[in-house]
Amino acid sequence: MAIMAILFDIDDTLVVEEASAEASFLATCERALEQYGLNPNALYQAVRCHARLLWRASPTITYCRAIGISSWEGLWARFLGDEPNLKALREWAPTYRRESWARALADFGVYDLPFAEQLAAMFQNERHSRHIVFPDVEPALKDLRGTYRLAIVTNRVPDLQCEKLQGANLAQYFDAVIISGEVGVGKPEPRIFEMDLDKLAVYPEMAVMVGDSLNRDIIGAQQAGLRGIWINRSRVDCDEDVTPDAQISSLSELGDVLQ
Repeated sequence: MAIMAILFDIDDTLVVEEASAEASFLATCERALEQYGLNPNALYQAVRCHARLLWRASPTITYCRAIGISSWEGLWARFLGDEPNLKALREWAPTYRRESWARALADFGVYDLPFAEQLAAMFQNERHSRHIVFPDVEPALKDLRGTYRLAIVTNRVPDLQCEKLQGANLAQYFDAVIISGEVGVGKPEPRIFEMDLDKLAVYPEMAVMVGDSLNRDIIGAQQAGLRGIWINRSRVDCDEDVTPDAQISSLSELGDVLQ
């Protein structure tokens, strides 16, 4: 059966995520260098460590794991929405952010709670300002849009994922968007892929999933009956027990693979 629809992941498939987070951390930690002479890289590692530990003790950690919210996202997400877990996270987040930075500073003998709050706010601003699209993305989407129905299926916080699509000027290309935080189920659960297919009105065998994660994007898609195309931008070896239906290193290759 001919392919009619393409589902895409967002983070590190369309939009730079890990590198943007790291750049935002380091830019924020430069302020601590100016104020207290702290090494930015060392403070960056400390805040990531403390954020992970605090995140694991979150009152909503089960929900966060189910829909794929990471500890660093908790440091800048607004957690908008009426879903009870999002409300709980919205109330808890200011304490989480302050404590993550305060404990990291304390590792270096700095006990300055107002400064920790300043860094927490600065990191949010830095991360909200970075919505970097891989250079191959827009040309590929423009070309594919005329032939296929395009959709997003992504984990994480609804307000962040919507902001990324809007901030990167990509929302215009997609017929459907499914975000785990809105529907309460995340990749690799087959149901989240099925929700996108329902919106597109296509059968699984008429669609492919394109993503950078073998365990979330490829396995999840295949379990839902779609073919999974692994975008391996770094050209790393596939050392996991996962066999994608195809592998590409750039979205510019996708049209030929689908043909």
